[in-house]
Amino acid sequence: MARLPDLEGLAIFAKVAEARSFAAAADELSLSKATVSKAVARLEQKLGARLFNRTSRRLALTDLGRGLVQRAQTMVAEAEAAEADAAAQSATPRGVVRLAAPMSFGLRKVAPILPDFLERYPEVSVDLHLSDALVDVIGDGFDVALRIGVLPDSSLRARQLCPVRRVVVGAPAYFQRRGRPTHPAHLADHACIGYAYLATPDVWRFFKADGEEAAVRPAGPMRTNNADAMMPALLAGLAIAVQPDFVVAEALASGALEAVMTDWSMRDGSLHLVTPPGEPRPARVEALVDFLARGLSAR
Repeated sequence: MARLPDLEGLAIFAKVAEARSFAAAADELSLSKATVSKAVARLEQKLGARLFNRTSRRLALTDLGRGLVQRAQTMVAEAEAAEADAAAQSATPRGVVRLAAPMSFGLRKVAPILPDFLERYPEVSVDLHLSDALVDVIGDGFDVALRIGVLPDSSLRARQLCPVRRVVVGAPAYFQRRGRPTHPAHLADHACIGYAYLATPDVWRFFKADGEEAAVRPAGPMRTNNADAMMPALLAGLAIAVQPDFVVAEALASGALEAVMTDWSMRDGSLHLVTPPGEPRPARVEALVDFLARGLSAR
């Protein structure tokens, strides 16, 4: 396996050559003179030749040292510039932020507020990935993800933003034709649209304030992995479904859909903002996290 270059030794060598003194270089680098001497000696041993001719009063570069010093000094300058650029980027929001969000929520709540963020931070761009599937935040390289539901324990950093309630809804025409269920057990006699990404998609579990619980296996004409894909069939009165409140709020307000079994609820989840573990976060990520937290907590 190839050995890495002795970058520390080269940097210390460049500083000694510039200062023309081991002691002066040690002072500038806040190192002991012994540490500086050992670094240069280590580099000389690796190269197989001396870099300096030393006397009690004078320090001079050898031919090899003169041939190497400019390249070593260029290396140090480039490294210092790279560090300065990285520090500037971490202090000033700049660069790409990869954001994952559920499809329907992203279209309704995230995409409409992103123009404001992009105007505030013109040097930041957002790579927005919309999918109801659970993404691997770390494995897929996302900086930020929004998730709805009850989060499992994980190493991800999570911040709860707001509750998300799920309601059983249908069109007035459906209820006129099939009747209005008042208990989860009644759903066995109704056409139900299933959602593939529920925690238990084959079983709907309901809870009542007095502690009563009930479960039903829904059956019906359709199952999908996106809440918006249910809406045409719901509005046409073909079936009923469990929908998150942000998807059906307008249809409920207009009367196009009606909620039933309102004294029952599913295990309501919450909207969470999750990020990979570790500190500090880049300024561009911190800026988007703060913006989303402010904008979505009061959705």
